Amino acid sequence: MSDETTHILPDAPEATDEATKVADEAVVNADAPEAADEATKVADTPAEAPKAEKPARRPLVKKFDIYIIKNFLGTYVFAILLLFAIVIMFDVNEKLDAVINAPWKETVFKYFLNFLPFVASQFSPLFTFIAVIFFTSRLADRSEIIAMLSSGISFNRLAIPYIVSAAVIAASSYALSAYVIPPANVKRIEYTNQWVKNKAVVYADNVQMQVREGLMAYLSRYDNTTRTGFRFSLDEYDGKKLKSRLTAENVRYDSIGRWTLKNYVDRNFDGLHETMTTGASLDTLLGIEPRDFLISKNDEQTLTSPELKYYIDRQKARGVGNIKSFEIEYERRLAMTAAAFILTIIGLSLSSRKVRGGMGKNIAIGLLLSFSYILFMQVTSTFAISGYTSARVAMWIPNVLYTIIAVVLYRRAMR
Repeated sequence: MSDETTHILPDAPEATDEATKVADEAVVNADAPEAADEATKVADTPAEAPKAEKPARRPLVKKFDIYIIKNFLGTYVFAILLLFAIVIMFDVNEKLDAVINAPWKETVFKYFLNFLPFVASQFSPLFTFIAVIFFTSRLADRSEIIAMLSSGISFNRLAIPYIVSAAVIAASSYALSAYVIPPANVKRIEYTNQWVKNKAVVYADNVQMQVREGLMAYLSRYDNTTRTGFRFSLDEYDGKKLKSRLTAENVRYDSIGRWTLKNYVDRNFDGLHETMTTGASLDTLLGIEPRDFLISKNDEQTLTSPELKYYIDRQKARGVGNIKSFEIEYERRLAMTAAAFILTIIGLSLSSRKVRGGMGKNIAIGLLLSFSYILFMQVTSTFAISGYTSARVAMWIPNVLYTIIAVVLYRRAMR
């Protein structure tokens, strides 16, 4: 047995070497505890989890918003174009003599090109309401609104694209009525005065106004065709005491705002002492112009809103009383802007539910309410003209009343 063992050991050098390597590695590992600990830590450290992606932001404007806005504005524009066709047909029939006699370029470019935007601004609330009623009833009839509400969209969220569309219409309508249409109305009124019926006021009698505090001007008669006034006087007061009096047989106004006095007499008073100066001609700037007292029908439609505000304030300071139409026009432009929102809410509330009989009933109710709104605004404007109330109150009474109607209908629609 011993011989056999002695024979095996010399013949297995590979096993001896492997044993030696294992022993050496054990020694090395025993001499490096830090490395072993580091390896253990690395092994025990869990793998880093991948970073979670941020949730995608929801778009502010969704597809159904764009869908409703396109339908709203598209129906509104289509309704306005239909109105233009009807207006042209009836207006040509009414003014047939003028259309035949006037040059066609003036009829097309001076009258109709300026008249149609004016009509559109006047009836903008009406066609806003009709547009809402028409296309919303169509959506409800096809169960599209039911599908939107069933998908989790609230009625308040559904109303947002309607409000956005109403804001677009209101802003564009106010910009047109306040800044663009008034200069166009100047050309339109010139055409009607020349070819249809001249309604311009070209003369005035017994004109008296305050130029500034303590300074009063008087004209016995003024003729704008010759720009000449007769029996002119200009009185200056210090409290109740007359300081000076300037009189002239006639005065003439020129295009640069200057008044030329003919055969004038200037008296200055200092107690019982009087100084008098006479002359054949005197040029002066009075700070007044013929349009301050020559007020024609529809003159308020030719002024932009800033010009209207300035004109109203200046005329009030001078004691001019016949400016109610200017105040009504100024307030009407603001009230009609708010009407776009009010009538949009009413239209949405009325037509968002599917009803028996289809769209006919909703459209009939919409036309009734919109026409009643316009009629009510015309009625309340007479309150301001008669002096029962201010122009602002008269123009906003319909908006207040229809706002209450809109709130009631909107709450019912939400249920």
